Amino acid sequence: MTHELRDHLLDWLRDAHAMEQQAEQMLRMQASRIEHYPQVKARIEQHIDETCQQQHLVARCIERLGGSPSAVKDLAGKAMAFGQAVAGMASADEIVKGLMASYVFEHMEIASYTALIAAADAAGDAETRGTCESILVQEKVMAQWLHEHLPGVVGDFLARDATPSTEAKR
Repeated sequence: MTHELRDHLLDWLRDAHAMEQQAEQMLRMQASRIEHYPQVKARIEQHIDETCQQQHLVARCIERLGGSPSAVKDLAGKAMAFGQAVAGMASADEIVKGLMASYVFEHMEIASYTALIAAADAAGDAETRGTCESILVQEKVMAQWLHEHLPGVVGDFLARDATPSTEAKR
């Protein structure tokens, strides 16, 4: 593996680690606010566990390549998640916007791990490739779950919103 290739792979793995830090923060804040959509809350909590494991796996890849996660990138990811959560709290349709944001975020993760798999291939790093492939499967499953459940959540939100004295927001 060339020095440049290793540097790119490490940089992208650090980006993925920060992305997973952001995802964890975003999901935890989202789950803590959900009150009326128990199926959504349960699935998000399951994905928090997956996300924490993904962080660990990515950190192991970084360390195996002689690097360490970027504290600056991790902090920036957490700050972005906090900003997203605060913006969502101000929305009358917080649950819908939150799921839409999660759906978009899952696809960013899918793109990131797809790129990492290609980079690991180019570097001849089968272990990183395998790790990223296993994470990619989880991200695709979560994106598919969101895709399948978003219409139902929108319907539930609209029904709750149309019912006087019933909170629909979260």
